[in-house]
Amino acid sequence: MESHGYFFVLLYAFVFAAFATSGFSQLSPNYYDYTCPNALSTIKSAVEAAVQNERRMGASLLRLHFHDCFVNGCDGSILLDSTSSIDSEKNAGPNFQSARGFEVVDQIKQSVDKACGKPVVSCADILAVAARDSVVALGGPTWDVRLGRRDSTTASSDAANANIPAPFFSLSELIDNFKKHGLDEKDLVALSGGHTIGYARCTTFKDHIYNDSNINPNYAQQLKYICPTSGGDSNLSPLDSTPANFDVSYFSGLVQNYGLLHSDQELFNGGSVDALVKQYSYDTQTFYNDFVTSMIKMGNIQPITGNQGEIRVNCRQVN
Repeated sequence: MESHGYFFVLLYAFVFAAFATSGFSQLSPNYYDYTCPNALSTIKSAVEAAVQNERRMGASLLRLHFHDCFVNGCDGSILLDSTSSIDSEKNAGPNFQSARGFEVVDQIKQSVDKACGKPVVSCADILAVAARDSVVALGGPTWDVRLGRRDSTTASSDAANANIPAPFFSLSELIDNFKKHGLDEKDLVALSGGHTIGYARCTTFKDHIYNDSNINPNYAQQLKYICPTSGGDSNLSPLDSTPANFDVSYFSGLVQNYGLLHSDQELFNGGSVDALVKQYSYDTQTFYNDFVTSMIKMGNIQPITGNQGEIRVNCRQVN
């Protein structure tokens, strides 16, 4: 009986462990330890070089992972170019002429495949790791990226238009959008903190600076020189006062009505997440901890695993 009891304890432990990890769809930080032990260090070196070459690239690589995960899961679909059968997400409104860093991803892919001796690491995993390494390269926190995603063989610009949150969204629209992806209000605020690095185009904040009242008037006036009422749509403005440093300036800016996008300032505008924004504005460690938790959660949105999908040889096209 004792041995049977031990067997059932083992069986229960196995079933419980399987259930507990099923939410992470077989993703594991150690996924490439045996198939390509140099994979992560190779990606890290390539990202560091790219960010050193252009600090803004860190924000661009982080954004690629975000825009990938919000469209049918973290499957590398944002990287696919248009063909007769591929409806490229690069042509969707949220990505057209603004999503960037594709050449860097190509370089990382070539370097990783060379280090591995063959295509072992998926493009979707490269995006997830490059996002983490970009944050670290700009002074932010690190975390263990869960790996084992495979690449999609399809893309959808319609799904990108429908699922990526827009810069004109209200707080309730942002909350609903994130909820559809299994993310809560804390995830919304923490992940929005990714706007502590990088820039946005005039076209995304023009309405906010000319039509909204919840913006510091001096700040709005400065932005009008960058973003006139007509033209200048591609002119850039930093999303916070320290766009090359992963810090809490984004949140301290929101508290003072210095949000660049309408959707940014909605996070501190008398709504349900004001207190969290205020906390992050002075509590760097709590922001870092919550950002890491939310990035891992986001990276687990509907990954393709097992025998589904493929490992692309070229991130821009299906095999």
